[in-house]
Amino acid sequence: MIKFERFTLANGLKVIYHQDNSTPLVCMNILYDVGARDEHPEHTGFAHLFEHLMFGGSVNIPNYDEPLQMVGGENNAFTNNDITNYYLTLPADNAETAFWLESDRMLSLAFTPKSLEVQRQVVIEEFKQRYLNQPYGDVWLLLKPLAYKVHPYQWNTIGKEISHIENATMDEVKDFFKNFYHPANAIMVVAGNIELEQVKLWSEKWFGPIPNQHKVTRNLPVEPAQTEARKLVVHRDVPANSIYKAWHICKRNDKSYHHFDLISDLLSNGKSSRLYLTLVKEKKLFTEINAYVSGDMDNGLFIVSGKLTTATNIDDAEKEIDAAVYQFVHEKLEENELQKVKNKVESILNFSNTNVLNKAMNLAYYELLGDADMLNKEENNYASITAEDIQLTAKNYFTSGNSISLHYLMNEAKA
Repeated sequence: MIKFERFTLANGLKVIYHQDNSTPLVCMNILYDVGARDEHPEHTGFAHLFEHLMFGGSVNIPNYDEPLQMVGGENNAFTNNDITNYYLTLPADNAETAFWLESDRMLSLAFTPKSLEVQRQVVIEEFKQRYLNQPYGDVWLLLKPLAYKVHPYQWNTIGKEISHIENATMDEVKDFFKNFYHPANAIMVVAGNIELEQVKLWSEKWFGPIPNQHKVTRNLPVEPAQTEARKLVVHRDVPANSIYKAWHICKRNDKSYHHFDLISDLLSNGKSSRLYLTLVKEKKLFTEINAYVSGDMDNGLFIVSGKLTTATNIDDAEKEIDAAVYQFVHEKLEENELQKVKNKVESILNFSNTNVLNKAMNLAYYELLGDADMLNKEENNYASITAEDIQLTAKNYFTSGNSISLHYLMNEAKA
């Protein structure tokens, strides 16, 4: 059980406090309710660009990292479809530095042509290195628009194409910041060796003066139900043929999400999992195979991906995946097999909440989902799932008309 307190400033900033005196550190996590899904279709990659811009200095503090490093702190950030998350840890004696730094860039980020150009080039280079010039790097650039036709999950966090960042204007960047990077659109968690009254005092002192802004009302297009299977075949300069098979599933907040999370473990978590035993160890069709959920806040994807052995035909490989999934859907799931993966999940949940930074991140995320206390209920959410629950969910979603297939093949000269 993770105990916490929460309060909200007059400007709308939600603050969650968790005391952990077992550590000499304080962690501050600020989650902004903005991700790639909030971008305009012709101006994608902005949330990720801002992940970088927020480290580019403010009007008052030209170098964000320097004062934090001087007091023994460290920081990082990440962006995904749904959120942008900034976090830092520092010695408890220097905790006020975190309030000063984070409030300053929320209030007065420096929008200089130099800062924009530097971060623009960083993002463009990342796009090229990680997504265009790396084996299998463009998988999600291909798979997501195959799966989504109207919802903004159709583009990746990095953006649809480099030109959207290359052509981003200062006014467009400022508008994006104004809409999303303000107190009412943020959740701040302060966790560690610090007292509640101190957190309240410094929150009011540093964040309280930031002007209140209205939270943007999210009104995203709903992805229509898919009724026919979709398939794409591409050839690339890669060392092995690969397949990516996906099915549309529920939102992260739906109770069925936990079913899919357990299904992914039943199918591919460990050497005793179904797909590994059948397709890697016994039939030797794949060198590796994995199943996982995207975990998106809107309707997400369940993905099976694998690299084929040189002797395996990719159409045969897909048939074998379909056969394994069909068997899972239609054959009785034994309680001992289900309990085994539940035990693994319980262990992971408990381990993830031993670290003060993880606790801060988790509290912020679950608060965005609806209530930070949902974090304390997760273990029971998994424990209460029955084999019948699992198979009913699988039967409803793992249909051929709901599937997306990406055949990612070696260039003919290498095949």
